Amino acid sequence: MMGLGYIGLPTAALIAGKKTMVNGVDVNPKVVNTINQGKVHIVEPDLEEAVSKAVEEGFLKAHLEPKEADAYLIVVPTPFKEKNEPDISYVEAATKAILPLLKEGDLYIIESTSPIGTTEKMKDLIFDARPELDGKIYMAYCPERVLPGNVMYELVHNDRVIGGIDEASTQKAVDFYSEYVQGKLHHTNARTAEMCKLVENSSRDVQIAFANELSLICDKAGINVWELIELANKHPRVNILQPGCGVGGHCIAVDPYFIVSDYPMESKIIGTAREINNYKSFWCAEKVQTEKLKFELEHGYKPRVALMGLAFKPNIDDLRESPAKYIVQKVLQNVNNEEYFIVEPNIESHHIFKLTNYMDAFEKADIVVYLVAHDEFKELPGNTSKKILDFCGVLK
Repeated sequence: MMGLGYIGLPTAALIAGKKTMVNGVDVNPKVVNTINQGKVHIVEPDLEEAVSKAVEEGFLKAHLEPKEADAYLIVVPTPFKEKNEPDISYVEAATKAILPLLKEGDLYIIESTSPIGTTEKMKDLIFDARPELDGKIYMAYCPERVLPGNVMYELVHNDRVIGGIDEASTQKAVDFYSEYVQGKLHHTNARTAEMCKLVENSSRDVQIAFANELSLICDKAGINVWELIELANKHPRVNILQPGCGVGGHCIAVDPYFIVSDYPMESKIIGTAREINNYKSFWCAEKVQTEKLKFELEHGYKPRVALMGLAFKPNIDDLRESPAKYIVQKVLQNVNNEEYFIVEPNIESHHIFKLTNYMDAFEKADIVVYLVAHDEFKELPGNTSKKILDFCGVLK
């Protein structure tokens, strides 16, 4: 298992839980040491129990270097270069690391979100370096499609799309996943599987962009967007999603760019949705600044502000690509002796922000800004003299 992050570690624990020997590989020594102690470095329900059991029983071990295996899963990040161009250098590095270990009959699978054609590029990389393996190993792409906070369940029960470089590779990968996955396994080719992952998240991004655009319009029109959407969704064929302060996470906020980068002229709706969702975060930050100025003019002193939430979605500890984190950073750029309380109940500390207990922050603040609809925030009073900016529907 090349990569022991938010997907790699749960997948490794799942496979090891079926009494299959798994060697997990990560470049971070702290991660490797933590896992080998039967502990975890990420927060995910049921994960620590699964890792602890797998390590204790000897079916999961973590390493800094790859070990020889029969199946190699590539589950590493695919970040951006400049101009939102996808960077597959981690996939390439992981592939190069296992090159000396590959042998006839091995199975190679990429799970990392990747631009269309990545599996074929890795095929060329492998066979250029190891021409004797051409036609003698199996290669496929199988994207994860799990929800943070429910990963261990969804890894088992969600359907999977599996695409090989040829039919034999597809079948080999299907046979592999059938040992661990109860959801349906859908056969296709590698390029279609790669595109399927990108399209799933781009579709969500477009739908959220529609809701976020509605929230901008309703703010100008003096309409409660939450009530509007609830009423519109009474129509039997309408299902508008909920607006928020943007879109975050390692998938929905990222994957559309993989399409836009390669097909800029053809992906107008997808590209515009990304612009709308990014703009919503900027808009939220500007609304906070405006309310601060209004408060100071009305009361003659600077307000104390509670910024509630840093995660990219409710009830998780994942801050990757978080619009809430961007908004907090944007607001703090204009600090001028105001007092701020930054809240994220799902993490103990942050390397940049000083965190405050959510109840203390609410009690002390003059302006409360809801950025993430964590369950804890829904317990706080709704009827209050404080100025509330609800960008995520805590009070809806």
